[in-house]
Amino acid sequence: MFTLTEAAEQIRTRKLSPLELTRACLARIERLNPVLNAFITITAESALEQARQGEAEVMADHWRGPLHGIPIGLKDLLDTAGVRITAASNQFRDRVPAEDAELVRQLKQAGAVLVGKLNLHEFAFGVSGIVSAFGPVKNPWGLERITGGSSSGSAAAVAAGLCIAAIGTDTAGSIRCPSALCGTVGLRPSAGLLSCKGVVPLSTSFDTVGPMTRTVRDAALLLGALVAETGSSVPNDWAALDDSVAELRVGVPRKGFYDDLQPEVAACVEEALAVIETLVAHVADVELEAGGHRTIFNAEIYEYHEAMVTKTPELYQPHTLPRVLRCAGISATDYIRDWRSLAGERNKAEELFKQVDVVVTPTVPVAAPRISELEALGINELRPFETKYLLRNTSPFSVLFWPSVSVPCGFQREGLPVGLQISGKPGADATVLRLAHAYEHATKWHKRVPSE
Repeated sequence: MFTLTEAAEQIRTRKLSPLELTRACLARIERLNPVLNAFITITAESALEQARQGEAEVMADHWRGPLHGIPIGLKDLLDTAGVRITAASNQFRDRVPAEDAELVRQLKQAGAVLVGKLNLHEFAFGVSGIVSAFGPVKNPWGLERITGGSSSGSAAAVAAGLCIAAIGTDTAGSIRCPSALCGTVGLRPSAGLLSCKGVVPLSTSFDTVGPMTRTVRDAALLLGALVAETGSSVPNDWAALDDSVAELRVGVPRKGFYDDLQPEVAACVEEALAVIETLVAHVADVELEAGGHRTIFNAEIYEYHEAMVTKTPELYQPHTLPRVLRCAGISATDYIRDWRSLAGERNKAEELFKQVDVVVTPTVPVAAPRISELEALGINELRPFETKYLLRNTSPFSVLFWPSVSVPCGFQREGLPVGLQISGKPGADATVLRLAHAYEHATKWHKRVPSE
């Protein structure tokens, strides 16, 4: 399996054909997707045409950049002109948009090859990845295990080499959770860095689009290319990825984030902290608190779903409809009060960066549970499970709007991946990626791939 970095360099130097690479990915999709269920829609014909065009451009010395000719999968929340977008729901089973999402437009402009639309937790309203009109996605490291969600198909596809990279979305952990459970890299960038225009929303204030890749360098490369396509004035300092991290101060917020970890997850994370301690200026325990702010989330979720709940409630999956209905009835007063409370929490939390540059936590307190265990949970039991075991460590950084990346940091005895989460102050994406890359370079966890 090529990394994005490897494939981009080989395409640039004409050692690798975009058409051959795309055909290889499509062949893997044909062979493995019936088992993994990562893709909902496969766009083989258009992908091959994009690859042919990319190859002709490269051969004519018109290389567009590191995404040129690279097969990429899209979470099925992003609008794609002329290609259906389902949000993994029967509500949208036949929805075909007329225009591309802004991010899809940017990917096409950069010369990416779009191989299809990836499965997810219905409407991104959950992080187990088992609730979808198209069935659950299977974890490549253990087919009986969940992938996590909601970007479940994106994580599984990257882990299994069905595409070179994928785009996911993250509202409270939907990129980082499945990346941790599938042994890949997942980045939630700083709020607003990438456009969510044309992306089916969950909670518009917290929704973020981001890269899901095999390595940190790949994530930085994909993010940097997309930022460049926006024409943004944000400094493109991803090239500093290899700079030393010896000056960085690392905070470890043990209270809450390190409580009740599975023992083998705890062991992997402590070993990772020991490695990081050899790389940075110092590592110290710190205090960090952030609330859930369900009032904001719920009000925005219900605002989007209200018409569908009223007109076609039967088209939701059984686990999703009650969740949406519980979001109803929030007043404008309560919504504004929760925003005011969150603003105070964010200001207080950012005081921490007077002491440290980044904070490090486990991404998820557990390794991937069995699909059967979660399918056995009742409608009123699945959400509490997700909140306690899958979202606990990711959602605080979402409400704080901090950039946050999950990187592989080991495997437990059954061969399931464990993820380490590195987070920093808003706008410090490059710093977060720099430490993640240094840790990755000092270890070999990212080089492991699941057996087929």
